[in-house]
Amino acid sequence: MTALTAPLPRPALRLWTNAPAFTALALLITLALVPVLAAMAMDPRLFGGEDIWLKPLKFHIALAIYLVTLAFFARWMTQAQRDSRLWRGFVAVVCLCVLAELLWIGGAAALGTGSHFNLSSAVWQQLYSLMGIAAVTLTSASLVMGLAIRRNPATGLHPAVKLSVVLGLILTFVLTVITAGYMSSTPGHFVGTPVTGERLPIFGWSREVGDLRVGHFLATHALHGLPLVGLVAARVGGVPLVWAGAAAYAVLVLATFAQAIAGMPLF
Repeated sequence: MTALTAPLPRPALRLWTNAPAFTALALLITLALVPVLAAMAMDPRLFGGEDIWLKPLKFHIALAIYLVTLAFFARWMTQAQRDSRLWRGFVAVVCLCVLAELLWIGGAAALGTGSHFNLSSAVWQQLYSLMGIAAVTLTSASLVMGLAIRRNPATGLHPAVKLSVVLGLILTFVLTVITAGYMSSTPGHFVGTPVTGERLPIFGWSREVGDLRVGHFLATHALHGLPLVGLVAARVGGVPLVWAGAAAYAVLVLATFAQAIAGMPLF
């Protein structure tokens, strides 16, 4: 059997079967990293002291991971839920919102300007508002999926693991809306004026002033962090440990966000 005709590995096949739209879009976004990386290599422009294509790169990676995670968790929805016209329509809207976000961010980079916090003209103000709605919509996919999995009595998961998946998905939406909603009302993600521009490697968070992106980042990854707690709780601690982990994670997000609002860097 040739490589072209070889069957897909079982995990990949399940992603395509249970969430074809999310999986296909994640693959498309990942492939689109090639032209973004090419633009970074050829375009020397900076915006806010960073490579102008860095933000599109980060969002491509983040949204691809988000979609693959949703596609993975979709296996614990019931077949009826996945096949419903309401769910399929909702998925289509979410995918369109993801594409709109990436086109907006990439388009702004191509034009040499910023996407977020760009109030330089009425057009950019309108786009910023519309993309805020799109961001809430695509994030709401985690809420809808979490509630759907909660209603499924036959996931086959250990109760602690199931609860951790459900709470992780729901908290991703709740905490992201809180942090992103506040950020959208500010002139930028820094609280204070950086002098040296010193930043945390890889993440780019300021080491001089408060950076609202810290809490926002942690909020968007609740769907990854809490299931890890659930895996531990399935062996020791059980459901109470998951509830404690969820509370601790929420406190961590809100504490780092409050720290940034106070103008203090994470490190």
